[in-house]
Amino acid sequence: MSNDFLGSPNENGELHRSLSNRHLQLIAIGGAIGTGLFMGSGKTISLAGPSILFIYGLIGIMVFFVMRALGELLLSNLKYKSFIDLSTDLIGPWAGYFVGWTYWLCWVTIGIADLSAIIYYLEFFNGGESFTPLGGLLISTVAILFVLGLNLVTVKLFGEMEFWFAMVKITAIIVLIAVGLWMIFTGFTNAAGTTASISNLWTHGGMFPKGLDGFLAGFQIAIFAFVGVELVGTTAAETQDPKRNLPKAINSIPIRIIIFYVLALFVVMCVTPWDQINPKVSPFVNIFSQAGIASAAIIMNLVVLSSVMSSMNSGVFSTSRMLFGLSTDKQAPKLFGKLSKSAVPAKALIFSSICIFIGAFVQFVYKVKTGTNDEVTAFTLATTLSTILFICVWIVIMWSYINYRKNRPELHAQSTFKLPGGVFTCWVVILFFLATIYFLALDETTLESLKVSPIWFVILAIGYFLNKKK
Repeated sequence: MSNDFLGSPNENGELHRSLSNRHLQLIAIGGAIGTGLFMGSGKTISLAGPSILFIYGLIGIMVFFVMRALGELLLSNLKYKSFIDLSTDLIGPWAGYFVGWTYWLCWVTIGIADLSAIIYYLEFFNGGESFTPLGGLLISTVAILFVLGLNLVTVKLFGEMEFWFAMVKITAIIVLIAVGLWMIFTGFTNAAGTTASISNLWTHGGMFPKGLDGFLAGFQIAIFAFVGVELVGTTAAETQDPKRNLPKAINSIPIRIIIFYVLALFVVMCVTPWDQINPKVSPFVNIFSQAGIASAAIIMNLVVLSSVMSSMNSGVFSTSRMLFGLSTDKQAPKLFGKLSKSAVPAKALIFSSICIFIGAFVQFVYKVKTGTNDEVTAFTLATTLSTILFICVWIVIMWSYINYRKNRPELHAQSTFKLPGGVFTCWVVILFFLATIYFLALDETTLESLKVSPIWFVILAIGYFLNKKK
C-alpha cells in the first residue's frame, strides 16, 4: 500500500499507514518476547522454581485479555491513533493525559534500563571486565544515536528493523527448545551428573518448592517480560488494513506465550533442575553450553544484545507516538505534533532520546560518586518502576472498555472482534493487576520502587491542572 494512504504529512499532519501485516506480526512477537525473558528468567526461576510456568501462563492470559479489549476499542473507531485517544474519548481528557505521559515515562525508564543491560552484556566481549563509568556513558550515547537514527528515517524502517530483531529472538528460542528436547529425549547427563528429564520439574521440592511466598515473588520479573506487548496498539495509526491485521496479530499472542515462555522455560528446567540454575547467568546460555556448543555464550550474548536493542527501538518509537498523540490533543507542546518529510514525529523522537540520555548521564554521575558499577541493580530498579506504570496503563485500557460497553452499546453490537467475557473479564483482569501491585510490596527491592511511583502521579496531577488552566 502506498505511503499516500493518509495523504502527505504536510497536507493533513497525519501518520502514514506504512506498516504491513508482516511488520505488525513481528512487532507483536517482538513485544511478547521481552528482555526480561532472556535477562530475568534465571532470577525468576530461583525465586519461584517450576511454579514460574503457572506465573507466565497466568500473566499471559491476563495480558491477552488486555490486548483483546484494546483491539476491540481500536477497531470500533479507526480514528483512534492509540490508547491516548480512546481513553480521552471514553473516560475523559485527564485519562488521556495520564495514560499518554505515563506510557511515555514507561518507555523512557525501560530505555534507561536497556542501556544498563547493553553495557552489562557487552562486558562479556570485554573479557568479563566492567567498563569504566565513562566507557559506559560512551556506549549508551552510541546506542541512543543508533536507535534515534533508525526511527528518524521512516516508520517502515522501524518496522523492518523490528522484523529482523524479532526474527533473531524467535530463532534463538526455537533452537533452544529443539536442543533442550533432544537432551531430554536422549537422557543427556551434564558435568554435575544430572540427567535431563521431565521429572526434574517435581523431584526437587515439587512444583512449588518455595511455597506461596516464592510463587508471589516471581511476579515482578515475569510481568516485566510481557511489557511491550501492547506496542501493537501504538502502531494502529500506521498499520495497513487494521481491521484485518490487528486481530491476526492479537489472536496469535496466546500461542506465542505458550511457545516462547512456557515451553522454553519448561525445557530449561527439565534439562537443569531449578535449584541448580545460577540466577546471574542466563539459563539460555547454560543449555547451549551444556550441549557442547563452544560458541554458545557468544551467540546468546549477541541474541540478548539484539533483544535489548529491539526493546530500545520499540521504546523510542512508542514515546514519540505518545508525545505526538498528546500534542494533537493539546496536552503536550505543539512542536511534538509536527511531522517531518518522512512522516515521523522527529522532534518528539529527539526529545525522548534526550530524556533517555539524561537518565544514562545520571547513572554515570552516580557511578562516579559512589564508585559502584552494578548494572544489574540499576536494571532491576528501573524495570520495577516501569512494571508498576505499565500495570496502571493496562488498568486504564480495561476501564476504557467498561465505559465503552456502557456508553457505546451499538458499537459493541457491530464489532466482529469482541472481548471474550466482556465486562466481567475486565473486572477479573483489573483485580488481578491490583493484586499484583500488592505482591510487589512483599519484596524489599520492589517495595522501594512502589514507594517512589506516587511521586510521578503527583507530578502528573500538577501538570494536568496547569495545562487545563492554560
